[in-house]
Amino acid sequence: MDASFALEVFAKAPFVTVCFSKPDGTPYGVPLNLVATDDKTFYFHCAPDGDKLDCIAANPVVHLSAVSRCKPTVGPKDGSFTLEYRSAMAVGKAEMVTDVAEKVEALRAICVRFLPQHMDAFEDSVARSNGRTAVVRITLIEPPTGKRKEYDRNGEEMKWGRME
Repeated sequence: MDASFALEVFAKAPFVTVCFSKPDGTPYGVPLNLVATDDKTFYFHCAPDGDKLDCIAANPVVHLSAVSRCKPTVGPKDGSFTLEYRSAMAVGKAEMVTDVAEKVEALRAICVRFLPQHMDAFEDSVARSNGRTAVVRITLIEPPTGKRKEYDRNGEEMKWGRME
């Protein structure tokens, strides 16, 4: 599936697993609450020190993976056990956000995505926690890709990008 499909999966997924490389080269994958602000920019927040930031300092290239739909099912034509799903992957470069205005806007975007009903508390929350919160920007270095398995109303698998 194309980049727009993949971006839709990232937008709908409750979390995105971000895979980092530890300074010793071992993998480190963490499910995070990411928000995309455009077709190639994602943000997450974290503590101002720790494994994620150590990984970024050692190797800023990260891999993103998300699933927005996952439904075990029985194939409508042949009765085989299968899974309908929508998934996305991307590769990006992670870096700490140091500009205060960008950091606040990234935190705002995260809050709008995950807690839109509580935006009245945003300014006070940022004022209280801004000094102890880090924000990381991930800029995609190639277009994201998506994959899916779904059936149409007639039980035919939709292949090669076909949408209902």
